[in-house]
Amino acid sequence: MDDGRPDLTALGELAPFAGRWVGGGEGHYPTIDDFTYEEEIGFTAPPGKPFLTYLSRTWKPGRTQPMHTENGYLRPSGDGVVELLVSQPTGFVEIQRGPLVDGALELVMHTLAAAPTAKPVTDIRRRLVVDGDRLSYDLWMAHGPTPMTHHLHAELRRAG
Repeated sequence: MDDGRPDLTALGELAPFAGRWVGGGEGHYPTIDDFTYEEEIGFTAPPGKPFLTYLSRTWKPGRTQPMHTENGYLRPSGDGVVELLVSQPTGFVEIQRGPLVDGALELVMHTLAAAPTAKPVTDIRRRLVVDGDRLSYDLWMAHGPTPMTHHLHAELRRAG
């Protein structure tokens, strides 16, 4: 019987990431002022496909002004590793890879391509953790002369 929920069987270990997540986070970096933000992340499962589409949108607190957005795909690579493919309107396209162990996804940069007008980001690393109806993530970034430094932390709850 079809109850309207998507069949996540094809996703395997990625299935817990599927859904809409809402929450907020905080950012810091040596070259900017600390900040907080609200965020909505969607990992959507196309029917029968072994990957998730990814969309992240952030706003200043109170959703008064958009801040950042990025989109892409989260997919298993077939060798026990997961890949995150991301495009950003700031001029970057990134491919990250890493193992998924007990709901924790440790992603390191495989490829980073930048438009000629993009800021000088040279490396990005992410850690995403799903624990029941909670999604948290951390992001580290190397930018210009600044080495890999923690930049973002967010906590979100499943909203659908």
